Amino acid sequence: MEQKEAVMVLFDREEEYARLLSEFLRRQKELPWEIHTYTKMEELLEREKNGKVTMLVVAESSCMDTLSTLEPACQAILNESGTLRFHQFPNINKYQEADKVWKELLELYVETVGTQLPFLCAEYKTKFIGIYSPVHRCLQSSFALTLGQLLSEKHSTLYLNFEHYIGISELLPERQSRDLADLLYFLTGDAGKFSLRMQTVIQHKGGLDYIPPMRNGQNLLEIPPEEWRNLFQRVEELGKYEYVILDLSESIQGLFEVLQICTKVFTLTKEDKMSRMKLDQYEQLLALCEKDTVKGKTRKLALPFFQKLPTEMEQFTRGELAEYVRKEIAMLEN
Repeated sequence: MEQKEAVMVLFDREEEYARLLSEFLRRQKELPWEIHTYTKMEELLEREKNGKVTMLVVAESSCMDTLSTLEPACQAILNESGTLRFHQFPNINKYQEADKVWKELLELYVETVGTQLPFLCAEYKTKFIGIYSPVHRCLQSSFALTLGQLLSEKHSTLYLNFEHYIGISELLPERQSRDLADLLYFLTGDAGKFSLRMQTVIQHKGGLDYIPPMRNGQNLLEIPPEEWRNLFQRVEELGKYEYVILDLSESIQGLFEVLQICTKVFTLTKEDKMSRMKLDQYEQLLALCEKDTVKGKTRKLALPFFQKLPTEMEQFTRGELAEYVRKEIAMLEN
């Protein structure tokens, strides 16, 4: 594995915490640093005296003036007391969830040091899978999330939701968490930092990566089509995902253009007369807008009746719906 030029030094005399945090950080998919972990000051100063420390992360109770000799490009304090003893440095709550510590460290790094990272190279040709139906209450999001979670068992997969009202509380971001609106904002910044900034927004459910949808679905209506095109292009350029699942709705401008970029489109239907009429009107509109290519790559599915549907995201990989989707994945992969 190619050695990273950036070095993050983690220093905490609490050995168990230092070990657990280091192990967590090393499991992250896009780690911009090589991590050097220390629990003894003498060992740290001896081993790093001739090196170049890019980022120094030190527990509040372990912080000493002698660490200034390392001259890191940036430094963060893992705050243990709840008070700002070292107000000259950014403070990060040491005892919050490890994922939040990781994201705050990454955000600090991006803002102070982050540049384009040569070790992040394109691995995949991204396939965008669109899920859209003019027929509502047809299990679209359940199907999309099942598809995403099952694909993520073998393939790097990202799920994006564009519905006005989500209906799945587990996807909704906490008030302090970032969401799809923040990711769009990052498009206006330094392109070389987009990959790392995106990591501060991504959440995980099993092996599936997802961006929390916008809290206010009304904001979706205001995003011009070119911003969506720019976002998908940036995600594709990362070369990180084999599949990107787009759970779409009429709330986004340029819906037909988004469907056009998709490799495959799944449209869920029902057998009643009103559903068939809605589908007919949708297909006529595609033809009117000269988007017949969308119809050509669309697979229409009338889902059978399922005795029991999953109620939590952890259950989407099991049960009747999962077995049904596995068969669709087999055809998708062939």
